[in-house]
Amino acid sequence: MDALINQFSYGLFFWQLIILLIVIIILGKFAWKPIVNALEEREKGISDALASAEKAKLEMARLTNENEQLLKEARAERDEILKEAKALKDKIVAEAKHEAQESSQKIIAQAKQEIEDQKNKALAEVKNQVSSLSLDIARKVLTKEFEDQEKQDALVADLLKDVKLK
Repeated sequence: MDALINQFSYGLFFWQLIILLIVIIILGKFAWKPIVNALEEREKGISDALASAEKAKLEMARLTNENEQLLKEARAERDEILKEAKALKDKIVAEAKHEAQESSQKIIAQAKQEIEDQKNKALAEVKNQVSSLSLDIARKVLTKEFEDQEKQDALVADLLKDVKLK
């Protein structure tokens, strides 16, 4: 029985080996090539995806550098614009101060001139009033003095003396 089991085992092994070879041949002819092709396509797809990812990474690095450069340029331009605006503001303020000083000096000069003119008019008016009052007083005094004929003659004689002496 051992011999029968051994013979059966060898026969079973032989037929299993033949079936295995037939399965390998059938798989090699029909299934192996598509499986290998699918694996090669998958490997190619993965390597293409890795290459695309590396390209995208390099492109992102390039874009990041460009963005940083553009940001630096924009900041420098902003700083330059702010500097120019400050200089323009300072210039406008200085011009406004200068114009205000000139204007105030003109106004002060006009006010001084007007004050001087008003002062001269007031002095002229006071002189006119003083001279008018002096003449009125002199007329009244002389009228009073000339009521007497002797006083008139004495005054004329004094005035003639003064005229001759000069």
